[in-house]
Amino acid sequence: MLRLFEVYLEASLQLMIQLYVLMESGRAGFSQVPAIVISCCAISWSTVDYHIALRKSLPDKKLLSGVCPKVMYLLYKLLTFISWILSVSLFTKLNVNLGLILLLIFWLSGITWACIQQTTFCTSKCMEILYRVVVGFILIFTFFNVKGENTKFPMSAYYTMRVLVTSGILAVFWFCRPPPEHQTFFRAITIITVVALLLGILCLIVYYTSFHPNRSKEKKTFDELDGRTPPRACRIRHFLMQ
Repeated sequence: MLRLFEVYLEASLQLMIQLYVLMESGRAGFSQVPAIVISCCAISWSTVDYHIALRKSLPDKKLLSGVCPKVMYLLYKLLTFISWILSVSLFTKLNVNLGLILLLIFWLSGITWACIQQTTFCTSKCMEILYRVVVGFILIFTFFNVKGENTKFPMSAYYTMRVLVTSGILAVFWFCRPPPEHQTFFRAITIITVVALLLGILCLIVYYTSFHPNRSKEKKTFDELDGRTPPRACRIRHFLMQ
């Protein structure tokens, strides 16, 4: 969890600045593209790493094991992240203030959703508020499970909104007409954005229909004399603080 926080809070903003500078120049250097791709891979892998660790911490969920599930989950995160970061960078190039407003709206929406989920990862109220603020920031860029519970409908709503917003950004960007000398460059970025989003959604569907470990149907029972609480509640409550 802390590694996920560190990567997104540090690397995602640096990556956005990189892309903004790249789009302002209208051409990509030899080393810029590999650096951007490596940054995207590192950020996406941190989400995969968190997903693996989360499933290990929940006794009633099966582990994410095998190469194919991990690769498919990584591709889903990587492609949707690339598509979104390019879309936001295009919108920011169009108007920096509008780009910041868009990020602020998504941030507040993420914080609101974390509050609605009533997360209990921290041992104090102040730390829990800070946790929800950081969760809201990460939700700007990708969806992740904050409580280890079923997120089928929230995830569907999240990526439906992502498709609509990305389509709107591209439509507005091309309606405003980029400079003629840079149209080839931005056309390539637009194609990458659309293809990455479609492939990312496809990888998401394939992962959750074919590779996602199903919830264990075995119910854990405890001796009445012991009076123990289910380990799931304890592990989730102290997942961040331990």
